[in-house]
Amino acid sequence: MIIVLNPNIDATSGSYQQITSYLNRFSEVQIQSHQVQGHQQSLTELYLLGNTKQLSLEEISGLEGVDRVIRISEEYRILGRHQDQQRLTGFTYNDIEFSQDSCHIFAGLCAVDTREHVEIMMRALQSHGQVCTRMGAYKPRTNPYSFQGHGKECLPWVFELAGRFGIKVIAMEITHEEQIDEIQTALAKTGYPTGVMLQIGTRNTQNFELLKAVGRQTELPVLFKRGFGVSLNESLNAAEYLASEGNSRVIFCLRGMKGEGGAPHRNMVDFAQVPLIKRLTRMPVCVDPSHSVGGRGRSPEGILEAVHAAAQGIVAGANLVLVDFHPNPSVALVDGPQAMLMDELPQFLEDMAACHEFYQSRVAIWAQ
Repeated sequence: MIIVLNPNIDATSGSYQQITSYLNRFSEVQIQSHQVQGHQQSLTELYLLGNTKQLSLEEISGLEGVDRVIRISEEYRILGRHQDQQRLTGFTYNDIEFSQDSCHIFAGLCAVDTREHVEIMMRALQSHGQVCTRMGAYKPRTNPYSFQGHGKECLPWVFELAGRFGIKVIAMEITHEEQIDEIQTALAKTGYPTGVMLQIGTRNTQNFELLKAVGRQTELPVLFKRGFGVSLNESLNAAEYLASEGNSRVIFCLRGMKGEGGAPHRNMVDFAQVPLIKRLTRMPVCVDPSHSVGGRGRSPEGILEAVHAAAQGIVAGANLVLVDFHPNPSVALVDGPQAMLMDELPQFLEDMAACHEFYQSRVAIWAQ
């Protein structure tokens, strides 16, 4: 059961104390309090665990300060919608709103290689009004002899450049708990010139100890990629590990399913599930066309197949696109063959804006 309190009621208010005093009468019920920070208001939600069947929805709904009460299923207790279309979706981080209505492009380097390439990328993003990017400092690789990323050594100058070029949020994959501290330390030492969204890669989707560690910190939001070889339900339950530990600022990313069914693409594109995730959960949804397609093939009209895939995601309602660009893909240390070129950035951004506008027109048609 979830109790949604009226806006801006927190643990210091008299109404909150009265509600918790009422609930504490039931010894078999545990209370977890979660803050949901929207763009314009903050909501407190109380998650009740245990024998909640003994509780009366009517009595709780009548308590002062209660907006509404929701019966929930066992799965996705915190991140799920539970058939409540009023539930606040998404969050605001570093003045950027991430919700099921917003649309952001995270174009950047799959792996940070040189300062020059990072500066070229960020300068280009700034010139086109973009405030988000992807920059990989830690890279898990299939081959143990492949480049694993520059790690914490590159963080200070990556963050400094982000601040110089107005980048508000960097999506950055982590592979180990200690890397959270390295990122937070580097942000503090550089004066917080930017923000970081921790990325959980597909290989770590079921690394539950890492998920718990990431969930215990609530300073940095999380971009969670679907596992490439598990069901959607298993991946959504894995994302719930983050929220159950305290961090519900989570974006769910589709990146294609591993298997021969998608060949010659790298993975089977699964972007048709964007609206399904938005129906089942209140997470914003991201698509990763670069790792889904895995190449620079073009359709007969001259459009990159990865761009077509990104368009499919946006038209289906995706709220974020994670896409690889590189100033010189031939020398990129990771995934160069799939990276888009800098002179393709203006067209890509224009295309994605047109797709999002078309999605909004589709919503308006069905709202009639």
